[in-house]
Amino acid sequence: MKTFISHNKEETIALGERIGGAAPSGAVVAFRGGLGMGKTTLSKGIALGLGIVEEISSPTYTIISEYPGRLLLRHIDAYRLRGDEDFEEIGGSELLGVPGTLCLIEWSEKLRDSIDKEAAVIEIDMSPTGDRRISLNGAWLEALIP
Repeated sequence: MKTFISHNKEETIALGERIGGAAPSGAVVAFRGGLGMGKTTLSKGIALGLGIVEEISSPTYTIISEYPGRLLLRHIDAYRLRGDEDFEEIGGSELLGVPGTLCLIEWSEKLRDSIDKEAAVIEIDMSPTGDRRISLNGAWLEALIP
């Protein structure tokens, strides 16, 4: 696991751009972190790194949003789901790990049985000073941080 400290929104977006530029086809990234930690901000940067210019918003109400780019970005928000069963009912597991895609899953803690144990994990928390500590777990993610 590698950790990146972000002091502001711009640094979070810049890290996201690096992640989007390096993301392999079929990758799944499980986000963990509470409300307001910066998951959607990081997702916006990832989209930029994939060459997506469309505005990325939190898919809380739509649950799944898709954006075409170098890879098809599938932005999934499990906040409103009750768990794995809900995810399965909407066909969520069929979207994960598909070649030519990158899946970002916010509130992944709710989908522990649906997400492959080999998925990359990004955990975001806040320091007392307001900085974001972004922990990256997964070989291709960890390679981005010296």
